[in-house]
Amino acid sequence: PVAVRVVGPVQWIVIPALITVAVTILLATPVELFGLNLPEPVIPMVLAFAWPLIRPSIVAPLVLTLLGLILDILTYGPLGLWPLALLAIYAVVLASRSFLIGQDTAVLFAWYAACCGLAFLLAWLVVALVARNPPSLLSLIGQVAPTLLLFPFADRMIERFEDGDVRFR
Repeated sequence: PVAVRVVGPVQWIVIPALITVAVTILLATPVELFGLNLPEPVIPMVLAFAWPLIRPSIVAPLVLTLLGLILDILTYGPLGLWPLALLAIYAVVLASRSFLIGQDTAVLFAWYAACCGLAFLLAWLVVALVARNPPSLLSLIGQVAPTLLLFPFADRMIERFEDGDVRFR
């Protein structure tokens, strides 16, 4: 008999989502250190990239939509902006899942960077259309860079939970 380690949605969806909300709220506080504000990465992008690689689920897009709405409220952005961007990442990674499973970390980072680029481009276009004034590219880069630096968390989640339930192999 083979021991099967079953990982439920609480471990790979609920707990990471709650951590994401807590860290997003923490980084959204108006704290200034040495004249610099805290970085504001889009932390749910880590989950939008990792969850379809771990296990396709119906719950994950719903949680991503909720996380995106929370992000919209915290950033005073148009409602639906970040849910659209996060679900776009989820859809792209889900469609590419068979190719990405088992790939090297460098390949996963390239896909993560491309997905982040797609999400931020989509968000920039939506804000430019809604506000009729394009946002600053420097502030966009200031948000893209810390988001890209979060890739090790996505990689760690994928490595930790990918083989959590061998029934899906």
